[in-house]
Amino acid sequence: MLIAQISDPHFLPKGTLAFGKVDVAGHLERAIRHLEQLEPAPDAVLITGDLTSDGDLATYREMAGMLAALAAPCYPLTGNHDDRRLMREVFAGLGCLPAEGPLCYVIDHFPVRLIALDTLVEGEPWGMLGEAQLAWLDTRLAEAPAKPTLVALHHPPFATGIGHMDWSMLRDAPALALLIARHPQVERVLCGHVHRSVQRRFAGTIAQIAPGVAHQIQLTLGPERGLWICEPPGMLLHQWDGQSLTTHLSLIGDYGPTGRFKDPHTRVDRPSAS
Repeated sequence: MLIAQISDPHFLPKGTLAFGKVDVAGHLERAIRHLEQLEPAPDAVLITGDLTSDGDLATYREMAGMLAALAAPCYPLTGNHDDRRLMREVFAGLGCLPAEGPLCYVIDHFPVRLIALDTLVEGEPWGMLGEAQLAWLDTRLAEAPAKPTLVALHHPPFATGIGHMDWSMLRDAPALALLIARHPQVERVLCGHVHRSVQRRFAGTIAQIAPGVAHQIQLTLGPERGLWICEPPGMLLHQWDGQSLTTHLSLIGDYGPTGRFKDPHTRVDRPSAS
């Protein structure tokens, strides 16, 4: 099974540039083409939040129309720039979003179980799960203790060292860590928000942040205020082989032609005999 994770598209209508410079709609188009060309094709596409930049209904509908081109089903999560009511309306056809409360849900018909959490705190950049959602997660994990599971949320539950982003992470991360540690079937805790590829051991498993599919956040380790930067966009590919999960970073873009290594035993050509 192959699960593609994209994150933080911050979609704006076509022709509108984020920060006056970033063509986020064009970046999403390129990400969709990238997904369509993957071999093997993904079985599911997980979108870990910030689907739009505080978009209205028309913006969500335009984005959903673009995602409809994908053969694989898309499973969206709320980020701090998202709107639960609009997501419920636009993605109602998925059949998995609850009619009220947090947009947390389970996808259980794949070899790997997907559990989506909702960390949105309206009007705030940081995230929170809350006691009720944590209890819900504990119950869901207890239902299938032997099935490999991915737990996904927008706000990472760990510090990255990027100071200004660490301030806006998940506020009840210690409670989540205690819960996850009780359920060893959790293969990954998947996140977005930081617009960079970052991994860390967390509660007996691996927590992993996906890069943005448009702009990235500049890597500034320390308290300095970071900036956005047009480094190469990317996505994560999580491949389950029946026994273990392997994750690859897949960069989006054209980086020139590929070439074969002429010598099968080394990465460089052997010099010809003189």
